[in-house]
Amino acid sequence: MVIGLIKETNDPRVALVPANLPKLKPSGAEFLIESGAGENAFFSDSEYAEHGRVAGRKEVLQGADLLISVHPLPESEWSQLKPGAAMIALFQPFANAEIVPALEKHQRRAFSLDMIPRTTLAQAMDILSSMASIAGYEAVLMASTHLSRYIPMMVTAAGTIKPSKILVLGAGVAGLQAIATARRLGAMVEAFDTRQAAKEEVESLGAKFIEVEGAVDDRGAGGYAVQQSEEYLQRQRAEVQARAAKADIIITTAQVRGRRAPMLLPADTVEKMRPGSVVVDLAASTGGNCELTKDGQIIRHNGVTIIGDSNLANRMPQDASTLFGNNVTNFLTLLLKKGVQDPDFSNEIVRESCISLKKTEAPAA
Repeated sequence: MVIGLIKETNDPRVALVPANLPKLKPSGAEFLIESGAGENAFFSDSEYAEHGRVAGRKEVLQGADLLISVHPLPESEWSQLKPGAAMIALFQPFANAEIVPALEKHQRRAFSLDMIPRTTLAQAMDILSSMASIAGYEAVLMASTHLSRYIPMMVTAAGTIKPSKILVLGAGVAGLQAIATARRLGAMVEAFDTRQAAKEEVESLGAKFIEVEGAVDDRGAGGYAVQQSEEYLQRQRAEVQARAAKADIIITTAQVRGRRAPMLLPADTVEKMRPGSVVVDLAASTGGNCELTKDGQIIRHNGVTIIGDSNLANRMPQDASTLFGNNVTNFLTLLLKKGVQDPDFSNEIVRESCISLKKTEAPAA
């Protein structure tokens, strides 16, 4: 089994780091690594060369039995893969309805890392959680660089500065990391989540949990938010607006899988915030939790800075790649027990992550 690793075209991360490769060799894997694959994450070709062969992109594509990347290989390059070669990446079929038909048309088996079940058994393979944790941490740091005020309380000869108030909307992995980071920096933190189960986690981190009764149970949503009733959303908006008017920083993280992100911060709520405050919207790529968010942009409205960025993990490419690579390695350790030509579809993790040619026979050569 030859595993190919390519350089991302628009992302500084890399799907496997050099330390991952020797862990996969007991499965019989050999490695072809595109030159420069890890350079933007500060992993050199010489480090990869200790465990595999570094080559040009064309040679990697043509020689790999299994191609691994963060983002899917462009469809224009699929024809360069050898017959029967499979791919692993973040294909995001819920967001891209065209990807599965395209893979089936090209007779390409693909495993989508974002489709790995978010279960206890799959925790060590959960890339979404790993990247969300980094995003939550980075969101607080980014907000602090745009905030016009201190985050912690400061006692100086010139006077005492009160600590900033930070409101976190959504207490999933990203939200909890944002809470923890904000608390370490000395902020007063409040958090809201539709899941009542999140209350204990929020309070364990030293933040205040905002309760709005009547939420739809989302225990079967795999860590995502679920669609709520309009009556509930109206009460939620009223409570959030009251809290937001007093917040210096708001970090929003709520997303509903396969649907537009719920709108939690209307424009009139933002307009009640103090000038110099900051909103960081981690749901920007799926429509945003803030009505004014522009994906991939930093804008200012009424003196409030609004940062729309769902890819904050990219800002820490070395650690993000390390965690991403560890998740992929754990998944590969499971997948390669039977191989990609005849996967063990009796295993839920393998079955649910495979999004094309989900059958036991090998892809057509």
